[in-house]
Amino acid sequence: MMRRFEHARILMYSHDTFGLGHLRRCRTIAHALVEDYRGLSILIVSGSTIAGAFEYKARVDFVKIPSVIKLRNGEYTPLDRHIDLQETLVMRESILKHTAETFQPDIFIVDKEPLGWHGEVEKTLTYLKAKGTMLVLGLREVMDAPYLLEAEWKKRDVLRKVGQLYDAIWVYGPADFYNPLTGLDVPKSVSSKMDFVGFLQRHISHDELPDHRPEGEYILVTPGGGGDGAELIHNVLDAYRHEPELKYQALVVLGPYMPARQRQKLIRKGKKIDRIRIIEFDNRMEDLVSGAKAVVAMGGYNTYCEILSFDKPALIVPRIRPREEQLIRTRRAVELGLVDMLLPEEAADAARMARALSALPGRPRPSQASPGLLLEGLTNISVKIGDWLERKSHQSLSVVER
Repeated sequence: MMRRFEHARILMYSHDTFGLGHLRRCRTIAHALVEDYRGLSILIVSGSTIAGAFEYKARVDFVKIPSVIKLRNGEYTPLDRHIDLQETLVMRESILKHTAETFQPDIFIVDKEPLGWHGEVEKTLTYLKAKGTMLVLGLREVMDAPYLLEAEWKKRDVLRKVGQLYDAIWVYGPADFYNPLTGLDVPKSVSSKMDFVGFLQRHISHDELPDHRPEGEYILVTPGGGGDGAELIHNVLDAYRHEPELKYQALVVLGPYMPARQRQKLIRKGKKIDRIRIIEFDNRMEDLVSGAKAVVAMGGYNTYCEILSFDKPALIVPRIRPREEQLIRTRRAVELGLVDMLLPEEAADAARMARALSALPGRPRPSQASPGLLLEGLTNISVKIGDWLERKSHQSLSVVER
């Protein structure tokens, strides 16, 4: 039953320096919450260059901060090359703080980066904590290889500050899948606040089907945002060229962040191969996944949630550098029988990729391999939000009555 909280507000932070994962995760949570609670307004602060390309439900909106692009070597650069990186950081930090001061949220949810990109959210966290705002850190179920995460977080004393600043830490996965802080020396001030809420289930939009969705059965091929996904698409096209008798047509979604030269090269290559259809972007990937016979993808969090939500046979070719997040996630999923995997060098073998594509639609669905795996993240988050807002409402009434 929908509950009502008058004038309740949630602010969400999504740093978005590479890909679509952070914004899409925040948007998914926001949409579920406004469905459950009348009177609730949610504002997402995002650095995504295409934040405006998505539709937002009533009472969900976004504030765009200057974009910073993460390069494949791990370095960052401003989207506007005429502005210094430090100047960009100052602007982002200022917009964040001013938005918090103006919006006055009851709850602030930070996605993945505890202190923000280059620490840009730390001042906002300190300000909101003094105002009594509930501060929540949301972590993917897999962050990175422990040695990489530890080195990154030690530079800024992240774990100590997380223990001091945050009221709760939500892990967007089940406890028996993976612990994102595995291998780190985690203080009790952090571990005691961790709550494994579960994977975030996805739903179709119930609108008209996307124009791109082919007639008949198809395999969906998606590298997520596409920034480093050209190699995967080349591998699939080479497999179809090697084995023209592959049963199902392929719908390839390049992703909005794929560099223009790579995108044009793949489109030209795809036109010469039968049973291949290539599109550049669709903001309703859930609808395309739900209609697919099977999915070929990199191992990003959101795509993985879609595969589980719509119970699709999947072949994953994970990114293995500079971060190892996708590799760790995929290896764990393979252990549980949820997906098949090819490493990038294996996928580059056209004959091997063709065999994998041929076998893919017949592999067990995730629900057959792991029937006890539930996607309860959105439900659990909604309950936690509702309980906290209820307690705050009662506290406010008690103060008024006094």
